[in-house]
Amino acid sequence: MNAIDKLIEKIKETNNPTVIGLDPRYEMLPKCVTNKYSQDLEGVSKAIIEYNKALIDSTCDIIPAIKPQIAFYEMFGIPGLEAFKETCRYAKEKGMIVIADIKRGDIGSTAAGYSNAFLGRTPIGEVEKAIYDVDFITVNPYMGTDCIKPFIEDCKKYDKGIFILVKTSNPSSGELQDLKLENEKEVYAQVAELVEKWGEELRGKNEYSSVAAVVGATYSKQLEQIRKIAPHTYFLIPGYGAQGGKANDIALGFDNNGLGGIVNASRSLMCAYKSDKWKDMFEEEDYAKATRAEALRMKDELNEAING
Repeated sequence: MNAIDKLIEKIKETNNPTVIGLDPRYEMLPKCVTNKYSQDLEGVSKAIIEYNKALIDSTCDIIPAIKPQIAFYEMFGIPGLEAFKETCRYAKEKGMIVIADIKRGDIGSTAAGYSNAFLGRTPIGEVEKAIYDVDFITVNPYMGTDCIKPFIEDCKKYDKGIFILVKTSNPSSGELQDLKLENEKEVYAQVAELVEKWGEELRGKNEYSSVAAVVGATYSKQLEQIRKIAPHTYFLIPGYGAQGGKANDIALGFDNNGLGGIVNASRSLMCAYKSDKWKDMFEEEDYAKATRAEALRMKDELNEAING
């Protein structure tokens, strides 16, 4: 089974098109966790691992996937990367799909090196070793086909997937992505066409490809347009919740069968225990229960908008 079919099966199993973004800023971790550990890189790493594992335990039966953003681990050096690796390993152990948000993009042997680390195998003498061994990664296509090809080759060889940046959710994305080309197409529309083409050989039984796209929830018109341009391309949809993306807007990226996208929420899930909705109901020590409550609320809201 290829990567996108595995993801779709988990979405169907949980009846939930949600991915929890595990982006652990140290200052947002509850004191009941951080007070257990030393105030150094090793202590921070241990706190992050405990926090992430608690959130995974509380949601693995209702959320199909996690999306750890590697920047929030790299900033803590080697111990932080150990926390990243352990988070990915633990989520897979619990049956969740892992989408590593790494946004790599380079050419030739450099792209192959990135792909070896996360999707494929790293050769060491006569042995090939899986390093992070995640299910999907995010990829920046700015350098064109040359920077995408090594990732696609590993997707074919190891049943992995990639989400390629097409239209991102940040406020200034339009400075480049909305520019008109000589053919009158926007840059994001041209990239969407390329993603659809790049993914032709990796379509699964649901007619979606493991070469997928990142399309932000904060730009609903573009989301709807890109769905028409790339009907076989699955969407990773950031921007829901804290960034302002609404469920009804997100529904424009889905097909008539309720498939086509998985919606990321990071702060709204990770920090649910601090939110106005849940802070009076849950104590700090119950942060994982608050995350579960918010995940169930989000699930119901999305399903109503997509299938209603």
